Amino acid sequence: MSSQEIPEEKHLPSEQGDAHHGGVAVADDPFADPGLPAHKPRIQDIDERAAKRSERTVALLFTVSMLATIAFIAAFVAIPVDKIVFIWPLGKVSALNVALGLTLGTALFCIGAGAVHWARTLMSDVEVADDRHAIAAPAEVKAKVLQDFRDGTDESGIGRRPLIRNTMLGALALVPLSGVVLLRDLGPLPEDKLRKTIWAKGKLLINQNTMEPLRPEDVLVGSLTFAKPEGLEEDAHDYMSEIAKAALMIVRIKPEDIKDKRELEWSHDGIVAYSKICTHVGCPISLYEQQTHHVLCPCHQSTFDLADGGRVIFGPAGHALPQLRIGVNDEGFLEALGDFEEPVGPAFWERG
Repeated sequence: MSSQEIPEEKHLPSEQGDAHHGGVAVADDPFADPGLPAHKPRIQDIDERAAKRSERTVALLFTVSMLATIAFIAAFVAIPVDKIVFIWPLGKVSALNVALGLTLGTALFCIGAGAVHWARTLMSDVEVADDRHAIAAPAEVKAKVLQDFRDGTDESGIGRRPLIRNTMLGALALVPLSGVVLLRDLGPLPEDKLRKTIWAKGKLLINQNTMEPLRPEDVLVGSLTFAKPEGLEEDAHDYMSEIAKAALMIVRIKPEDIKDKRELEWSHDGIVAYSKICTHVGCPISLYEQQTHHVLCPCHQSTFDLADGGRVIFGPAGHALPQLRIGVNDEGFLEALGDFEEPVGPAFWERG
């Protein structure tokens, strides 16, 4: 196309627009601030009775939160853990879990609902536009921020409405107690359970293979027998936790081969009873070498000398195996003469 064929642009609209020549008018500033809509007062802004109703509503919500927190603590203390109730349509559920969920949920919900209702009905809802400024605020800006904070405090009515303020503080002060109470539910207090087992004076030694009480003639020199306390049944709910502390190894050593004086005194005719639980990480010991009277933990190869007080002769275990003092009752059965005198199993923080 030649230059002569290019149409002239004399009919294009001008930059400023020309209504008479078909031009389009363009605003001077297409991004002008449209401004804020006119503020419409709420009924609480013009009617103090409505404001008082809102105040009482907020206070009621905070009060309900406090009562729900108290109910949470009461339910935690009073309702048994194993209590089951039927609630339609949930079916059979834990009464404690339902009570804790409802009361804690109510306490938290009422605090949130009270704060929202307070903000929407009583706090100032006037929109304020503020220009951006540098991060390092000058002194006059800092003074303005402090003044704005004071104005916001005045507009919130927290100083003029002590009923809301006091009930809100009460709700916020009580609701953390729910978390403190929940810490108690981390598990039962250990008390001295780590230091004691169910062995006691007079309890018979029961062979774990035959489930019959042991007699001295049942234990042969060089043999290894595993025993449990009388009365500890496998269908008991605490069987695993108790057998983990009370399991015994029974071996018979010639009395002249026993090196430790106390071990000899706590034995019966060379029959000694030691904890089966390794003092390293709690593995069950099951390997016995009858010539040396050594027992070996299969997990990390800790080795103990049952002829010398169960002391550690090799491996990572930190202390000797605890010994159980035994004797024979009037019927000729082996029995315990008490509990272990030191904690069984791995070391724990109470051990000095």
